[in-house]
Amino acid sequence: MSTLERARSRLKAHPLALDAAIAAGALVCMVVGSFVDPHGEADAIWGIRSPDPLSLVLMTVGAAALVLRRSAPKTVLAITGTVALVECVTGDPRAPVAMAAVVALYTVASTTDRPTTWRVGLLTMTVLTGAAMLAGPLPWYAQENLAIFAWTGIGATAGDAVRSRRTVVRAMRERAERAERTREEEARRRVAEERLRIARDLHDVVAHHIALVNVQAGVAAHVMDKRPDQAKEALAHVREASRSALNELRATVGLLRQSGDPEAPTEPAPGLSQLDELAGTFRSAGLPVQVARADQGTALPAAVDLAAYRIIQEALTNVQKHAGPEARAEVSVVRVGPNIEVTVLDDGSGDDATVEVGGGHGLLGMRERVTALRGTLTTGPRYGGGFRVHAILPVRTRTAATGETA
Repeated sequence: MSTLERARSRLKAHPLALDAAIAAGALVCMVVGSFVDPHGEADAIWGIRSPDPLSLVLMTVGAAALVLRRSAPKTVLAITGTVALVECVTGDPRAPVAMAAVVALYTVASTTDRPTTWRVGLLTMTVLTGAAMLAGPLPWYAQENLAIFAWTGIGATAGDAVRSRRTVVRAMRERAERAERTREEEARRRVAEERLRIARDLHDVVAHHIALVNVQAGVAAHVMDKRPDQAKEALAHVREASRSALNELRATVGLLRQSGDPEAPTEPAPGLSQLDELAGTFRSAGLPVQVARADQGTALPAAVDLAAYRIIQEALTNVQKHAGPEARAEVSVVRVGPNIEVTVLDDGSGDDATVEVGGGHGLLGMRERVTALRGTLTTGPRYGGGFRVHAILPVRTRTAATGETA
């Protein structure tokens, strides 16, 4: 930090000391100026005149008032304007007491708004100049009278310019701070959304595969003694479901790796292209599933494709867990205008269905996925028994639309 910057910092830290220094400097300038005669034959002549006692008193009062110019700018302007007005009318030879009024007018202009500056500036300029021209001891056209008009105008203009610059700098600083806060909030929001998305994926993967493992393990335990072949088949399904769960968990957790970590799995995220395989895993677990598709081969954005798959997976998992041993499920995927509609129906009558209706993590995860894509989700019991899950997802997401526009 340079010497000038350090001095500026100290002065800003002690504004009263700075104002006292300004007041002392103004007093010195006024006193020195009162000894100079500007009407010499060749140039200004020093020592021809000297101020009278009244002028000295007025200069001292005006300079002393400047010490409080920051805390009470309008009051200080009134005091300095009054002593300048008295000096304009009575001073002979004239002392430059109006200098204190100019400094006070600058302070008012730099700390208030422009309309106030116009009103106060014009009033000060008119009163002091008019008094000097009409009631002063000098001719109305004397340069001292015109100097009062010029200096008061300069003080008001300079103060307004400083105020405008401070406003611009303050606005720029506020915009920069607001932009920084916005970036931080956006970063936190993105982190929260990513954490929520990963949590949903983990829940869907674990709930689906553990439900299948539970069912197949129960079948194997039931038929182990009497039908070992069927028990082996059930255990094979358990092994396959476990392997699939591990693979999907590895892919999901791989998203959390840092840049220097080992390479994460590169398998594509599941989507509707794997719907038949998904239905097959439930059929092998004993849940009859019918799949009907009328989506006309629509290529879906990755987020919509994954959400549709996860909604079907979670809905079928709920059927497997809660709908009862005799339940059957129907899955339909239909393209309707700009949307893709996914429906999962079952005809079960399990007593545990109300658990999910009350807001289990499965339905909550579905709703969060659909809401994130600006879609709609309706769930509830069917008339005559069973449960219905119906999701409407827009084919064009905000991200995809932005990418095409760019």
